[in-house]
Amino acid sequence: MPTLIRRPFVFLRHGQSTRNLERRIGGQHDVALTPRGEEEARRARALLGDVDWSLVASSPLQRAYRTAELALGRAPDRVVDGLMERHWGELEGQTIPDTIPYLGTPAGGESWETFVERIATTLNALLEEADTPLIVGHSGLVRAVRGLIHGSPAGPRSANAIPLWIAPTGGDQWVIRDFTPADRTKLQD
Repeated sequence: MPTLIRRPFVFLRHGQSTRNLERRIGGQHDVALTPRGEEEARRARALLGDVDWSLVASSPLQRAYRTAELALGRAPDRVVDGLMERHWGELEGQTIPDTIPYLGTPAGGESWETFVERIATTLNALLEEADTPLIVGHSGLVRAVRGLIHGSPAGPRSANAIPLWIAPTGGDQWVIRDFTPADRTKLQD
């Protein structure tokens, strides 16, 4: 299993998409935000819009890119293919099952190992380049990060358009928690 460079970043999952509304797996299908998703992204601007980000990187999928635009009041600095959601193969577009087979390989899809490797490689490149970047993407990224830092993707689904602070702490521990106004103030100093 790859490792993640021990540097902090802020993560923003896209606002509600049409697939979220339908309770279907979006994966790499390029679906739009709902009106609610656009409003969620606009609300994130209160925390994210005034920060002079060293880098804002977004998935190329329109639900993430549009979220970045609305949350910042501008386009992201870079679109990064490696930030795309996991390819769920034949499960894409299907109703979200009660138990999602995160560690398995869906028929025609991306294996867990390949997905985590892609996310780790992409994040590490961004973390080497920029101090505390803002990464705009998909819920799978948080699951991959949990897999990298905790050994398991288990945990709650990241909320739509609620910024998260993801950072190393003492020893080899990490924290994944909501990004706060106090965090924003520290980044602005």
